[in-house]
Parts: sequence; structure tokens; C-alpha cells
Amino acid sequence: MFFRDEEDKQSSLEHLLPTKVVPLVPLRDIVVFPYMIVPLFVGREKSVTALEEAMKKEKDVFLATQKKAKTDEPQEDDIYHFGTLATILQLLRLPDGTVKAMVEGKKRGRLKRFIPNQHFFLVEIEEIVEDKKVTVEMEALIRSVTAIFESFAKLSAKIPPEMIASVSGIDDPARLADTIVTHLNLRLEDKQDILETIDPTERLEKVLGLMQGEIEILQVEKKIRTRVKRQMEKTQKEYYLNEQMRAIMKELGEKDEFKSEIQELEEMIKKKKMSPEATTKVNKELKKLKLMSPMSAEATVSRNYIDWLLCLPWYECAEEKMDIEEAERILDEDHYGLKKVKERILEYLAVRHLVEKMKGPILCFVGAPGVGKTSLGKSIARATGRKFIRLSLGGVRDEAEIRGHRRTYIGALPGKIIQSLKKADSNNPVFLLDEVDKMSMDFRGDPSAALMEVLDPEQNNAFQDHYLDVDYDLSRILFITTANFLQPISPALQDRMEVIRLPGYTEWEKLNIGKKFLIPKQKEAHGLADKNISFSSNSILKTIRNYTREAGVRNLEREIANICRKMAKGIVKHKEKKRIKISERNIEGYLGVRKYHYGKREEKDKVGLTTGLAWTEQGGELLITEVAIMPGKGKLIITGKLGEVMQESAQAAMSYVRSKAKELGLEKNFYQKIDIHIHIPEGAIPKDGPSAGITIATSITSALTKIPVKKDIAMTGEITLRGRVLVIGGLKEKILAAHRGNIPEVLIPKENEKDLKEIPANVGKDIKIHMVDHMDEVLKLALAVEDTSKLFQKEEGEKEKEQAEELYPPQPPVSDVVTH
Repeated sequence: MFFRDEEDKQSSLEHLLPTKVVPLVPLRDIVVFPYMIVPLFVGREKSVTALEEAMKKEKDVFLATQKKAKTDEPQEDDIYHFGTLATILQLLRLPDGTVKAMVEGKKRGRLKRFIPNQHFFLVEIEEIVEDKKVTVEMEALIRSVTAIFESFAKLSAKIPPEMIASVSGIDDPARLADTIVTHLNLRLEDKQDILETIDPTERLEKVLGLMQGEIEILQVEKKIRTRVKRQMEKTQKEYYLNEQMRAIMKELGEKDEFKSEIQELEEMIKKKKMSPEATTKVNKELKKLKLMSPMSAEATVSRNYIDWLLCLPWYECAEEKMDIEEAERILDEDHYGLKKVKERILEYLAVRHLVEKMKGPILCFVGAPGVGKTSLGKSIARATGRKFIRLSLGGVRDEAEIRGHRRTYIGALPGKIIQSLKKADSNNPVFLLDEVDKMSMDFRGDPSAALMEVLDPEQNNAFQDHYLDVDYDLSRILFITTANFLQPISPALQDRMEVIRLPGYTEWEKLNIGKKFLIPKQKEAHGLADKNISFSSNSILKTIRNYTREAGVRNLEREIANICRKMAKGIVKHKEKKRIKISERNIEGYLGVRKYHYGKREEKDKVGLTTGLAWTEQGGELLITEVAIMPGKGKLIITGKLGEVMQESAQAAMSYVRSKAKELGLEKNFYQKIDIHIHIPEGAIPKDGPSAGITIATSITSALTKIPVKKDIAMTGEITLRGRVLVIGGLKEKILAAHRGNIPEVLIPKENEKDLKEIPANVGKDIKIHMVDHMDEVLKLALAVEDTSKLFQKEEGEKEKEQAEELYPPQPPVSDVVTH
């Protein structure tokens, strides 16, 4: 037969290869080779039917391996197309319904096509005819493979000695390769690769390489076994000698309590997983302890130190919850509102879900008392599935409270951070550092400086407590700090924390919190049920408006508890069984006279009296500013317990008014003949801050010009000497205060326009907000003048004169010039 080239020859020969139609049995995790007799346990219905069909005919079956062992119902693409044509020697049906088949591999086969059949896989295969010609090179390869196999068999305990003799007698290279590969511990893919290698020479070379790799692994395993055996013999020897020592000491009548304690510590050290540095340290300390007298003071110090190292959760972590929806449900269940904080926690959980290990965030919740900062920490722990630790820092002034004492001191202990982790028994808790702004410092150090290492994600993976004197990893901890004010916290410490402000609640939010959280909680705490008491929405609103004045809900809860106590007393003392409804009308009978007047403001426009807005720990407040003019000698009197910043704001406001004297229609030296008294009521309460600047300037202008200030306007903003209005803080709380006071208009700095997004929609609808950037605009809006265009107007001649003076300053008279 004539062939054009080698490729044409190969293609033509493939067409001439014998083909056969036989049933197919897919194998899960085994590759069957020719010349191999193997038992197969078959359970799948299709495979059982295929074997039974083969037994009815020539007993031939095609065995091919699945690409994925876990596939229960393999399709055509799930099966390798190279396999082995085998003969069934025996078929036995077992009691559990499976079939045991003894098969013998005959020759390689390549799957050409699947023949449609519903009951089992029926395929057409072509039998692979192997070249059995042995060349000189092939003979050398056979000898090398046989020698390597003998070395492999000596190292492996699984190959019997008679197999070496059997392999040595094989001259056929194809059979030799297939026989040896069945004894190698290879991956399924490697065995399939050998099966698909048709050329015997190439197949032998592959088997030789795989065998050499297996020999290297077996040699390493043998070394490891020898080393382990030697170590075990040494351990057994030490155990035998220790038992002898114990027996001798028992005969001598000496107590062995200290020795047993040492042994307990040794066992604990072996079991405890610690950092390499800590393990080295504790073993070194244990050696020292063995040499000490049990009654010495040094032994007690060493024993306590070892105890602390062993009790700490070095790698013990609570399993985190990664379900964002569940976490969101828990956060909403525990707290109303607080969207920013909840969103930040859910973001952390989302990132934690994507990243296996990440540094714990350092959050700082800043807000007025009672807004839920501390309880939010507990809720976060519950939502994330972590343990919760709370450490109050109020009044802490010793650095050792954070870092611990050095072991040289008697009674030394680790710092509160390490002590708290020992109690929690977890290295990834939610750690709440409460009242971080209440720390102070003295001659013993600055605890806030020590906190900088704890709260720095770049450093806290190697935190050093003075007592432990080894690095401890705090990076897995989710640190949360709380504060009422940011000012007392050092800028360096602030820089290490992500500050999240918790603004005061609106009335609507307080109403919902009262109904959903506080009332059920207090009912349960006082043993009351729904059949005993109920609260109307108006009664809760009246409590909020007339009996509390706060940004949070702590006093509201206190007033609800007060009502519940009176109800409990009535039930016990007077046997009241009827259900009592707390309404707007009868609430004063339980809470007494109203403490605050809701919506109270001035009845008419007044001269020198302006309503300002201030921010306090309790949230926003209305701040009335009064100015009185008296005959005098130019004194500026400031009263109302004002801080330095506020006094400077008053002086800046006065300077602005003096600079505008001509435009306001005042005499040039008006201030020399009068005294100006600025007073801010509630004089017992300290006040400070620059945001009252425009309020003071408006009151001074009103008092001097005798023009009243509009009663339905409140304002806030810092003033400069040139009359510019600068940005202020706490805008949301101040707007809420104006809303509580029924004030329809508010003046704010234009730069605070960005903060208006935080104002609740229902509050924004009720209040008209004017944005100003100069004091002239403030006066035009605040003063009760019919024609505001008359304010700050000058005659044309005066304006031109001022402009000329700015361009050409007046020169001194000739007589004043000194010549030399």
C-alpha cells in the first residue's frame, strides 16, 4: 500500500484498526490496565445492566474512568475516551443489591462513538494494536525500569517479594509498564495519562520518572519514621527514669506535689497553641521554676506568669456570623434608626466575607448621653457572633491600666486589655472602650498615649504588655470606642479611629423607640402585662416634650419606669385589675407638674433680644441672647458664665458693629458714651464656642438702632471682624432644637449647606432655612424693618469718596514731614 507521508499512513492505519461494539461501565476512582485482574463493586443501575448484557454475549466490556468521581449520573462528556477492553471472569450479585464483578484487562481501546441505548451505555470502540518489537534501546530501558522497581519494592512495604520475581521475568515492554504502574501510588490523572500513552517506549519512560519520584518520597518518609522512632525511644527512656525518681522519693517519704504541678504545666504547654516567642518564653520560665524552691517568692512570681501565658486565647477565636441579612435584622431589632453605624457594620461583614483575614476596624461612636452608644456595641457583637467585652475608661489616669505593670513589682498584673481577653477566652471579640474622652493623666503617665498602640491597626498585631513582655496580636479584635466629645481626645488618637457621630433622636424617632423598645422593656422589668397598662402615642409625645430635654432616651425611659412603678404599686396595694390607659390627659397625675414648656418662645419682637442655637451634651438647645445699653464710659460687660471663645466672639461682634456705625446711622464715637451689657441667661450653666457670634452681633445692632429682632427667627454662625459668617458644627441637633421650639425660620452659614442632607424630611418641611455668608444678610433677615433695602445704604458721594481713599490714600500735611 502506498502512503503520501507519515501522517497519511497514521490516518489510514487508524481506519484499519479493528472496531467492536460493547457495553461501557464508567469507573469512579480507578483506572484498569491491560493484564490486570481486579474486582469491581458496581451499584449504579446502568452499569449493572451493562455487565449483565455483556455476560449474555462474549463477556467483553469497555472500562473507562470518569473525569469527576463525584458525578452520580455521568454523561458522554464526563467519561475519558481512552479505556481498557476487559473480559468478565465472574459476576456475583450481593444481598444489598450491588454486583461484584471480577474482570481482566485485555487491551487498550479508544471510544469512537456512543450508540443510543436507554438502559446502559453502548459504545463502538477501536482496539489499539501495540508494537511489541524490542530494540537495543528498549532492552536497556526495560533493565533500568526493572532495577528501579526492585529499589522501589524494597522501600515500599505494600509490594510482596514474589512480585519482584514476576516483574523481572516480563520481556514485553508494554506489559512491563502496565504491570508496574498498578503498584505505584499515583493520582488518577497520572494513571490515565499512562493509559493513553500508546508507544511502549514513551510509556516506560513515563513510568520510570514517576517511579523515581515515588522513591524520593518513600526515602523521606523512612527518614521521618526513623527520627520519630528515635524520639519515642528517648521519651520512653525519660518517662522510665522519671517514674524511678518518683518511686525513690515516695520511699524516702518526700512530698511530690511540686513535681506533679510542674508536670501538669508541661502537659499544658504541649497542648496550648501559642506564638513561637511566647512558647520560647514559657519554656524558659518553666526551666527556671524547676530550679527554684517551691516556697520561694520568685517561684510564685514565675508560676503566676506561666499561668497568665497559658490562660490567654492566643489563637482561640469565636466563629463569626457572615450572614449580612441576619446581622441587619439583629441590628434593626435592637436599635431604631442609626443608619450610618448599621451600614458601616454591614460593610465590614461584607468585606470579611470576601477576605479571609483582615484587620479589625477601629470605630469611635461620638454622641450625647443616652443615644445608644454602649448598647450598640452589644448589638454588634450579637450580629457578628463574637463575644462582647466592655472596659470603662472614665477616670483612668495610670498608663499601667492599659499596658500592665512590670514583673519586678510585687502584685504586678497585666493591663486591662489582656485581663479582659482572658475573661472573654476569645481573640476576636467586640471590645468596647467606653468613655474614652473621660481619661486623664498625672505623674503616672498618660493612658491615652498607651491606647495609641492598641488602636492602631498597623501596630496592634504586636502589642506588648509590660507584664507579659511578649508580642500579642490584637489585630483580629473589633475595637469600638465611645465618647460624648471629641475635643478632650488627643488628635493623634483621633487619627487612629474612624469617627461616626450619633446625632440626637428626633421626636418621631423617640416616639418609635418608646413604643417598640422602652415600654415593653419596662413592662417586663416591673412585672406588668398588656392587660394592666397601655400608653397612647400622645402620652409618650407629651412625656418627651414636657418631662425630658435630651438628645437620647435615657430620661424618657426613666419617666416610663416611674409610671410603671406607680402602676405596680396600685396593683399590689389596691388590687387594681382593670386595664389603665395612660393618655395625654391623665399623665400629669403620674409624673407631676410639667418640667419643661414645649414650643415656648417670645410673644412679640423685642429690641436687643435674639434667639440663638447651641449644641450641648443633651443635644441642641435654644440660646437667648440679651443686650442692654446704659450710659457709661465704653465698657463691654459680658455675663452668663461664658467661656473664653464665646467672650472673644462677643468682642468680634462688637468690633463688627463699630466698623458699620456710619452705615447703621450711629455716631462715630457712640461707644464712648455708653456701656454695653451682653447677657446669656441660665447663668449657672457654662457656655462656650464661637457659633453664637452672629446672634450676639444681631442683639448689639438691635439694641443700638432700637430696631426689634423678629421673634420667629433663630440663628447660628461664627462671625469674623469683616462680618463673614463661618461654618459651625452640630447643625442637625440645632435644627431639631428650633423645631422643638416651634421656630419657623433658621439662619445658618452657607458653608453648612452640605449638612442639610442629615436633617429629617419631616423637620425640613416645617422649618424655612436661610443660608447666609455675611452679617449684612443676617441683619436684613433678622431685624423687624419694613424696608430692608434701607439698611447699609450710603449716599453716592460717600461711596465714591471711600473708593477713592482705597485707591489713593491721603498724604500727611507738609508741616508733618520732617526733612534732614
